[in-house]
Amino acid sequence: MDLQQLRYVVEVASTSSFTRAAERCFVTQSALSHQIAALERELGQRLFVRSSRSVRLTEAGEAFVPHARAALLATEQAKEDAAASAGEIVGTLRLGVIPTVTAVDVPSLLVAYRAAHPSARVELRVGNSDALMAAIRAGELDVGLLGLREEVQPSGVASRLLASEGLVAVVPSGHALAESASVRISDLADMTFADFPAGTSGRAQSDAAFDGAHVARDVAFEADSAELILGLVAAGLAVTLLAPGVVARSNADVVTVDLRRGPVRDEYVAWDRTGPRSAARAFLDVLDAVGSAQQEAGPEETSEPASG
Repeated sequence: MDLQQLRYVVEVASTSSFTRAAERCFVTQSALSHQIAALERELGQRLFVRSSRSVRLTEAGEAFVPHARAALLATEQAKEDAAASAGEIVGTLRLGVIPTVTAVDVPSLLVAYRAAHPSARVELRVGNSDALMAAIRAGELDVGLLGLREEVQPSGVASRLLASEGLVAVVPSGHALAESASVRISDLADMTFADFPAGTSGRAQSDAAFDGAHVARDVAFEADSAELILGLVAAGLAVTLLAPGVVARSNADVVTVDLRRGPVRDEYVAWDRTGPRSAARAFLDVLDAVGSAQQEAGPEETSEPASG
């Protein structure tokens, strides 16, 4: 049994495909299959049930994979800690971000991280906050940039608040409310909405606001993409609630209107609370340094990055 075999098993378990696992490991499918078969002979157990349409773990595979993942992670951690003791950050930072992050300028932040640690790699995943927190807890991500409604805090992870932002109403250009200085939740009753899918953290902020105001609403369009939601609004098909920073970086022909006593979104940075990897610790240090530099520069110099 060697680490390469463990890596192959973990990739097949993650992708449910020998073909995709081979692509991710940069080997031929036949070589990957041969190594896994050799490992199964050594163990005396089949790890996967193979068919022409699917691949799934056997009971033995379900028991084996968590230990294989832990062994690979421990190996990487050992390499990274050894390098970190000499002041070098190596390995891969696995970063998850929500698509509507506005508290930080992610590209600029990654530029600063790579400049400080040129030997490190970055893998970026975009998803909703609940999925990102679950991935951090499962050891699949190192750091996540999250957005949650004001009353909710990240669970099962270490975290720090980055910023809070009140949502605004977003309406099409020429809408009856477009010239309003501000509106209330009740003013949006009976309008057709576009929003994130039901049950997601992005949707929870708006749902809680309407429930709290005892106002029903019709969410006719659901999408994972803020840009698509804004496109639906610009087309005159719906209105929505979003953070103003999200709208500011879009080219959609829409109008934002202040929302009185509207929902507030808190943005957090979250990481593994049991012991972050050296790449994650280094990223948090860079995040702190960038934030401190922006505060010292003042709001006028940092207003553009903060919205983008």
